[in-house]
Amino acid sequence: MRVPPVWVRRVVLAPLVVLAAIVVTALLPAWLIATVLASLVIEPRLRTPRLLLMVDLYLLWDAAALVALFGLWIASGFGRCIHSPGFQRAHYRLVAWMLRFLFWSAHWLLRVEIEVHTPAGFHDDDRPRVIASRHAGPGNSFVLIHAVFDWFDRSPRIVLKDTLQWDPAIDVVLNRLPNRFIAPPSASGIRRPSDLGLQQRIRELASGMGPRDALVIFPEGGNFTERRRSRAIERLRAAGLNTAADRAARLKNVMAPRPGGFFAALDAAPDADVFFVAHTGLDRIRTISDVWRELPTDNTIIMRFWSVPRDEIPADRDERNDWLMREWERIDEWVEAHRPEVERRRQRRA
Repeated sequence: MRVPPVWVRRVVLAPLVVLAAIVVTALLPAWLIATVLASLVIEPRLRTPRLLLMVDLYLLWDAAALVALFGLWIASGFGRCIHSPGFQRAHYRLVAWMLRFLFWSAHWLLRVEIEVHTPAGFHDDDRPRVIASRHAGPGNSFVLIHAVFDWFDRSPRIVLKDTLQWDPAIDVVLNRLPNRFIAPPSASGIRRPSDLGLQQRIRELASGMGPRDALVIFPEGGNFTERRRSRAIERLRAAGLNTAADRAARLKNVMAPRPGGFFAALDAAPDADVFFVAHTGLDRIRTISDVWRELPTDNTIIMRFWSVPRDEIPADRDERNDWLMREWERIDEWVEAHRPEVERRRQRRA
C-alpha cells in the first residue's frame, strides 16, 4: 500500500484521527451499553465491547500523542530546534510513555502478559547494540520496542516499514528521531531503485549510535506468513542457492533472513554488541479478523534475548551468511519449543 505524501499525512490524516477520537469517545457510552447487552446474549466473552474500548483507547492514544507532538513543535521554535539533543530526549520520553500506556491498556483489556528473558550482564554496560528480531506481526514489534525502552533503558533506532507512516502519531514522532522507514522488499527479490540506497541508509543510522543506543532491525523484511516463506525459498532457488533454500525450507516459524541490511549495521557499528531476539505469543494475530477471533487474547508473550560476541562473527561473506542462518535456525527451534507452553498458559487463563 503506497504511503501518501507528507502534506496529506499531516494536513488530512492527523486531524482526522483527532476528530475520530473525539467522536468515538463521545458516542462510547451508548455504544458500550448496546454492545454489552448484545454480547451477553451472543458471545459471553464480551469481544465486541473489548474491541470497541481498545479502538477508542488507541484513537485517544494517537490523538493525545499528536497534540503533545504539536506542542513540542511549537516549543522548539516551530521546528527550528526539533532535532537538538534536548528535544530528541523529550521525544524519546514521549514514545516511552506512549508504549507504556498502550501495554497497560492491552494488559487490562486483552489480558496480555509479557515475560522477558535476558542473558546475565545484559544491563551492565552503556555500549550501543544491534538487535535483530524475527518479525511476527506489528504487536510483537511494539512489544520489542517497549522492552528496549522500559526494561533495558535504551534509545532505539528502528528500521521499519514505510507503511507504518499511515498512523499519524507513529509517522510524526519516528520521523523526528533517528529511524529509517523503508519500502517492503519486492516479491521477486529483484532490487528496485528504492532499494539501492537501503544498506547505505542503515549504515548511516548505525554509525551514528552513541552510548545506550540500540539499532533494532528485522532481517526477514516482513511479517511471517506461509506465502512469504515460500517466496523466500523460491528466491533463493532462483539465485542458485539451493543449499540455503533447503535450509530455509526446514524453517517452520520464521523466514530466511535477508542479510544485507543487518551486515551493513554490523559493519557500521564495530563497537556495538549483537543480540538476537526470539519471541512467541501473538503469532496468530496479524489482521483485524485475527484480533476478533482471539479476543480476549489471554496471552503471555515470551521473549528471549541472547548475545553473540563480536569476535565470533565471521569476516568472510559466505561464512557470515552461514552464521546468520544458524542463528535464525536457533530462533526457529526456540519458537517451536515454546509455542506449546504459551498455548497451555492461554488455556489455563481462558
